Amino acid sequence: MEPDEMLALFDHEMREHARPDGPGTRVERVGDVVRQTGGADDWNGVVWTAPDLSPGRAESEIAAQVEHYAARGVDEFEWKLYAHDGPACLGGLLSAAGFRPEPPETLLVALAAEQPTAPELPEGVRLRTVTDAAGVELMVRAHELAFGTDGSRLRHQTLSRLATAPDTFVAVVAMAGDEPVSSARMEMHPGTGFAGLWGGGTAAPWRGKGIYRALIAHRAGIAVRLGYRFLQVDATDMSAPVLRRLGFTALSTTTPYVYRTAP
Repeated sequence: MEPDEMLALFDHEMREHARPDGPGTRVERVGDVVRQTGGADDWNGVVWTAPDLSPGRAESEIAAQVEHYAARGVDEFEWKLYAHDGPACLGGLLSAAGFRPEPPETLLVALAAEQPTAPELPEGVRLRTVTDAAGVELMVRAHELAFGTDGSRLRHQTLSRLATAPDTFVAVVAMAGDEPVSSARMEMHPGTGFAGLWGGGTAAPWRGKGIYRALIAHRAGIAVRLGYRFLQVDATDMSAPVLRRLGFTALSTTTPYVYRTAP
């Protein structure tokens, strides 16, 4: 499959026909956008915009989404703007409406069957599958060590997925002795052929030892066994080079435009 065909398939399956990513969320198409709405600890935001969106209609949709989330008491939501989305001025319109862009990420996709599926870990490191609250706490600890951010929302979302949809979700922690040093997740989307890879953060002292690649291989093996064709990642500048070396193809970039009603 050529990259443009893969991108069109991704847009159709994962954006225009997006599925809710948690038990308390709702995905709906309204006007020219597809959005997800949930609670304060869920991901809220716009995932797709109509390809023929005009500047005038874009301004109207932006105002409508701000009103929608404000009416539900959501103090932060995101508009996922992809480089190939139109109109060309959409980023500027979002900024003018009070959205703030965060660092862009690269949309990378690979055929799962072409990835290594046997994780090679450094000596003294083992993988632990997250299946309960204790495992979630280890994963949150690894996430906070890797990214330096609060893991409260990750805790809520992971506990919810494990409780309600464990067959479409995988979480794993790399352990060095009793210390969690890296973690990663995989969200599977039945009927789409796509499995999304998320997280993949490693604590600074353990970087460069192959743990990130091992977590990719571990999840690729699961995806292949479950019949998923594609692995998809929204990659930071730190992880994108590793993924390119593993054969992932860059299809676009995505910039999170975040609107906050609270300081």
